[in-house]
Amino acid sequence: MALPLTDESSLRWVLICFEFLIGIALLFNSKNQPFPQPSSRFGWLLVILALLIAIGQAAPNPMESNAHFVMLSGLGGFGLVAGVYHLARTQRDVLVAPYAGLLFCVGVVGLMVETWSDLSTVEQWAAFITLVIIGGGETWLIFRGLLIGKLPLAWSQAGMIALMQGRLTGPQGAISCFERGWDVDEEHLNPMAYLALHRIHLFLGNSSDATEWEELLLREGGERAVARPYIQAIHDALVALDAEAASILPLIEEE
Repeated sequence: MALPLTDESSLRWVLICFEFLIGIALLFNSKNQPFPQPSSRFGWLLVILALLIAIGQAAPNPMESNAHFVMLSGLGGFGLVAGVYHLARTQRDVLVAPYAGLLFCVGVVGLMVETWSDLSTVEQWAAFITLVIIGGGETWLIFRGLLIGKLPLAWSQAGMIALMQGRLTGPQGAISCFERGWDVDEEHLNPMAYLALHRIHLFLGNSSDATEWEELLLREGGERAVARPYIQAIHDALVALDAEAASILPLIEEE
């Protein structure tokens, strides 16, 4: 028979398992992002804290559920600020904000439930309205981040970094990144990704793939749709890898 959640000990273990679950989900899903550092660091932070709290359950005075809810509220609030910044400003992460929002919601709801009987009628209505607002905000974060979150600019940036480091193939290679670095809503990124893929496949000797990406590039206006410094940076990176193989690259068109 399952223990009721009103039992203090079982509630603490449910919260610990919840933190482990969120941390592992962040670590697992961070691999699918161009810049996994923000989500992976937050995930490791949650896993380590949950592990320390789990070890502390053997102490004579383990962490109470109220303190646990306060920690979740503070940690979730910090993650929300950092996650929304990445989601809206840097556009390099879409995971931290919704997962941190879950932590914040659980922490705030837990604190309100624990103190509900001590609140007046007006305070209970204020708490209820607050819960509705928090729930609506978390729903928006889930849809904006987990369901429709796209990182075309970040994938292009990651592709350029991989190119500079000489990583052309593989899951986090330049080709894989640039293939995700286009979007119908940000059309200016499309010719940049197509041109990079055309040059890389030419460099690797994949003439058929290079032809396909060149056709897509021509549909977007050709090289004139891409800034000359960007093209020059791609050529310079390929020349630095292998000057002989890069000799097949076409000359850069004058502006």
